[in-house]
Amino acid sequence: MKVYIDENIAPQIAPGLHHLQEPLNNKERCCCEIVSIKDFFGEGVKDEEWIPIAGQEGAIVITQDLRINSNQQQRLLYLEHGLGIFFIKPPSKNGYLYWDLVKLVINRWEEIKHLADKTPRPFAFKCTSKKSFEKINND
Repeated sequence: MKVYIDENIAPQIAPGLHHLQEPLNNKERCCCEIVSIKDFFGEGVKDEEWIPIAGQEGAIVITQDLRINSNQQQRLLYLEHGLGIFFIKPPSKNGYLYWDLVKLVINRWEEIKHLADKTPRPFAFKCTSKKSFEKINND
């Protein structure tokens, strides 16, 4: 499974998480390749450009950009292309402090893999620093 980390999350998280997951890829049913949207598609790429490609790949995305779900055009785009998205709701307009976001992603990684493996696409889940992921209903 390919996992894209959005560019609104510290870019070091993608390669770091990839290296941490790598030894488990041969042991687990869920083999993960974790990449940065910025590194893969280029800095500042529009959501409308990467969403269809990521959906066609059967990928999931981890992002802080909840506008992807609230913007009707983008929501319909990720639903149409079968994308799975995990939204991490920032605690404020300033977002997370670096280490708080790193810890949150690491602490939720097993849950992300489990939900991504068991939930039919398209899907969207949202979490906060205090609450686990809850499914966003897009019916």
